[in-house]
Amino acid sequence: MKRGLLRSFLCAAGLAVLLIPTASQAQILTPQANVTLNARLTETLSVTLTGVSLVNFTLVPGGVAPGDSSVAIQTSWVLRPNRTALKLVGYFDTTNALTDAGPPVANIASANVFGRVTTGTPTTFAPFTGTVVGIGTAGASLELFSETILGNNKTKARTDNLDLQIDLTSAPQQPAGDYTGVLRIQAIAL
Repeated sequence: MKRGLLRSFLCAAGLAVLLIPTASQAQILTPQANVTLNARLTETLSVTLTGVSLVNFTLVPGGVAPGDSSVAIQTSWVLRPNRTALKLVGYFDTTNALTDAGPPVANIASANVFGRVTTGTPTTFAPFTGTVVGIGTAGASLELFSETILGNNKTKARTDNLDLQIDLTSAPQQPAGDYTGVLRIQAIAL
């Protein structure tokens, strides 16, 4: 039996020697291959009216007429890190906000149209008489909100309700007529 045991031991030892890697059997590696990755998230800014886009007024001679509904405005953005502020502005193309074709032609000035966004800059009614650099019409604009852009709001969406009224207390002699005009809403990222 000793001989069989010795043979088994020698076979096992021989097999173990065969399994030990030699220098010629060491791992070899290929040179590394590189894959370049490019990705782009485009900067976007949008304004959408999510409710009504027509506001009616029953004008009051020498008085204030509220609009019959609020305008829901959704502003959405994805901005680059260098942006510092975002503004939403309402404006008319000229200081004549509404016109009755007449004859004779009659106008309601932008100074007589007031707006407010309770979640924005004018929480009380303010006239469309401002100037916002880079957007709108000088003397016929109103900043509806301004938001400082920080790291946590580079991507965001918000909805604001714009209330409108026409105040004819400073124009008590406004002639009767059917007045129409277009209020433009636009956002700017600075």
